[in-house]
This record gives sequence, C-alpha cells and structure tokens, in this order.
Amino acid sequence: MPSVKMTTDQDLLMDGPAATSVIAAKGIDLTPNKDQGVIKVVQCPGFDVDRPMIGDRVTVHYTGRLLTGKKFDCSRERKEPFSFNAGKGQVLKSWDIGVLSMQRGEVCTLLCKPEYAYGSAGNPDKIPPNASVVFEMELLSFEGESLTDDGGVVRRIKIKGEGYSQPNDGASVDVYLEGRCDGRLFDSRNVSFIVGEAEDKGVPLGVDRAMDKMQKGECCLLYLKPKYGFGSKGKAEYKIGPDRDIVYEVTLKDFRRAKESWEMDIYEKVNLAPGVKNKGNQYFKTGQYHQAVIQYQRIISWLEMECGTGIEQHQRIQEFVLTAHLNLALCFLRLKDFSHVVDNCNKVLELDENNEKAFYRRGEARLYRNEFGLAKEDFQKVLQVNPANQAARAQILICQNKIKEHHEQDKKIYANMFQKFAEQDAKTGKTKRRRDDIVRTTMNGELSIKRRRRSQDANVALTFKKGEEKPSCHGNRGRNEVQ
Repeated sequence: MPSVKMTTDQDLLMDGPAATSVIAAKGIDLTPNKDQGVIKVVQCPGFDVDRPMIGDRVTVHYTGRLLTGKKFDCSRERKEPFSFNAGKGQVLKSWDIGVLSMQRGEVCTLLCKPEYAYGSAGNPDKIPPNASVVFEMELLSFEGESLTDDGGVVRRIKIKGEGYSQPNDGASVDVYLEGRCDGRLFDSRNVSFIVGEAEDKGVPLGVDRAMDKMQKGECCLLYLKPKYGFGSKGKAEYKIGPDRDIVYEVTLKDFRRAKESWEMDIYEKVNLAPGVKNKGNQYFKTGQYHQAVIQYQRIISWLEMECGTGIEQHQRIQEFVLTAHLNLALCFLRLKDFSHVVDNCNKVLELDENNEKAFYRRGEARLYRNEFGLAKEDFQKVLQVNPANQAARAQILICQNKIKEHHEQDKKIYANMFQKFAEQDAKTGKTKRRRDDIVRTTMNGELSIKRRRRSQDANVALTFKKGEEKPSCHGNRGRNEVQ
C-alpha cells in the first residue's frame, strides 16, 4: 500500500463544498487507475501495521455527508457499527477500496465521486443523482473469513483470483504452497492433487477444503487449527509436534474441474462409485475420517436421486447409497458428530426398515447423547432383527444401568429440593408463629390497659358522694391526666 498523507486540519469538518478542494489537495488517490475517484485523508492514524485483506470481515463506524455538509447517514447515531466482507462487492466501491488501505483504529475521510458511490441514480430522498459524497470512516476491527463452521480454517486473500469459476470435489489442481509454523518455513513446493484427496500428497485437510473457495490466480493465507492441519500426531517429517496451529500460503496456479453430477449419465456414476467407495474405505482404515466422509458424500450426491433403468440397476444404486450412509454414520461416530450419525442411520432405515447396523449405530449415538431410553429401544430392535447379537445385549444392560443411575440422581435432586422446601416452610412457620404471638401479646396488653382504665374510672366515681363537686380538671391536671 502507498503511504497515506495525514492531516488534523479543522477545515476537514465538512462545512461545505470547500471541503472538496481541501481533501483533494491534502489527500491521496486510492483508485487503481488514478482517476481521483476516491481521495483519502487520514484524520487519526491507526495503531496496527496490519491492514485488511480481500474477504476479511471488517467492522466500521461511519458518517456520510453530501458536499453541502448535510448528513445523510451515521452509524454512531444508531449506536450500531456496520460489518461487511471487504473487497467482495457487498458495499459501495469506494468503501471496498478505502477500507483495504486502513489500519485498525484509523479514522479517515473519503471523498467519493458518483461512479464510486451512488452513481447516476443516487438514492431517493437522500442523495441526488450524480452526487459526490464524503464519508468519515473509523476501522474498528477486522478478521479473516472462516471457511468452516468451527473456525478451524480461516482465509485471508492477498491477491484476488480471476473470474468466478472454482474447483469442485474431484477437480485436478496445480498449486504453489508455503507452510509455516511459528514463523518457520517447513514446506515450500509446487504440487498437483485431486480435491478431496490432497492428503495423498501430504497436503493438509484444511488446504484441501479451501480449494473450492478459490479462483485461478488467487493467493491466500490459510490459518489452520490442528484438526485441519497435522492433528494430534503432528508431522515428524516437518518437525511439527502434536496439536500445533499452522499457516499455509497457497497460490492456485491452475485447475481442471471434475464433471458435475448433472454432466454424467447413470452408467458413468454407477461405474465410478466402487472406486470412490474403496478410496473412502482406505481413508477410514487409516483414521482419516474427514477425508473418508468426502468420498462417501460424493457417492450420495451422485446416486441418491437416481432410480436406474431397470430393477437390477435400481437395486445396485440402492446398495451404494445405503452403504454410503452406513459408512458415513460410522465416520461421524468416530468424529463424535452424533447428530449426523442419527441423520444417516435414519436415511438407511428409510431404505431398509430392518437394517441391523443402522439400529445399532443410531443406538450408540443416542447413548453418547445420554438419550438412554431411545438408545435402549434401538438396541432392542437390533435383537428383534438378530437375537444372537451379544453386543446389543451388552448395550441394553449399559442403558438400563444408566437409566437407573439417572433415576437415582433425580431422586437425590428432588429429595434435596423437598428438604430445602421443608426447611423453608419450617422457617416460614416459625416466623409466622412468632408474629402471631407478638400480635396476641399486643392485643392482650391493650385489653389489660383498657380494663385497668375502666376500673380506675369506676373507683374515682365511687369516691364522690352525690351532689359533691368534683375537683377541677385544671386545678388537678397531674392527678387526672391520662396515662
């Protein structure tokens, strides 16, 4: 990136058309063809030398104004920053260009011509047609694009590729790789491989999984967690220990796409299926379960919606699909992805309602998910199909013990709850009785006082004879004063 001129001049405060000449004079042209379409002036420099790359998820605050100084949009007033993927065409062209030049924490002003902003149409009620606009933008944060649901593969694009075509599963790719661990270069080579089978050439799973997101000519950084790198075993050849994060810089030089399902006839699919199945089995036997999943899923994508041209071919297709689902269930059991185990077993049971392996594997998944009752039912169905299955009998005993343990735990939990409730009730009862005693004591005291007063009044009345004048209340205030 070219160095960017900086200013703190107060005349950048957007007080009218004069701001245009100020920004143009003090800023720098960011456009690739230098047509003055996006001029940038830094108001506050950032605090990080790193800048966003194409595809990064960036978060910004911004204020948009017309050249008259009129504000038409402001994220700060909404108290909500705005996020988008840089360089992907999700926002104005000027934003894509501008944000890629910024550092984290930087605040800048962008003067944008209409062709880089709202164009000849403008924006109804806000921006006139063919209007230049000014944005003040602050880059709050940015991070690479996650290519997997678990964040195990993160991509940052250094050089954007050509066109829109991308490799698919089964495609042949030619790439240049550089692998690093803690900054140390351990792998540097040109290599060709089949997408879905990269580990045959010593290429990590994470690189393989990124291929269908790349275009020809693209150069990107891939940040791989151990699961997508060299795992818990590491790679002795590269002197990489277990459970280490690694980074690969990958350049996709060329590729040749494999045929899509719709491009193949039924005979080609059926003929290819055994080889793909065997490839998946090889991966499974060596513990490469993710790679095995890729192969079995290819079979399903080809054949799941096919019926065949006759009874014999139809039965063969059903056998391939059923076996692929069963194998996927077993792979997902090893990967501890129990929801997918259940899903694939259900698919098998739709094809074969008495499939012993499907009941057993679904029971295992449910047992791992602590669904003891459902697991027990599955193992009982195994015995209905095959009474000699001793493994299912053993699993039923485990389920019964787990159910019993669960009930005992529930009893303890509820017993403790009831004990606490009883203690609380007892405490509440004592408080209520104490309050009632106080009320009764108070009421009895008041009655006693009233009785004494009536008795005293009666005694006083008896001490005076008929016709005798009572003492004046004023002359004997203390004696007759109410106590």
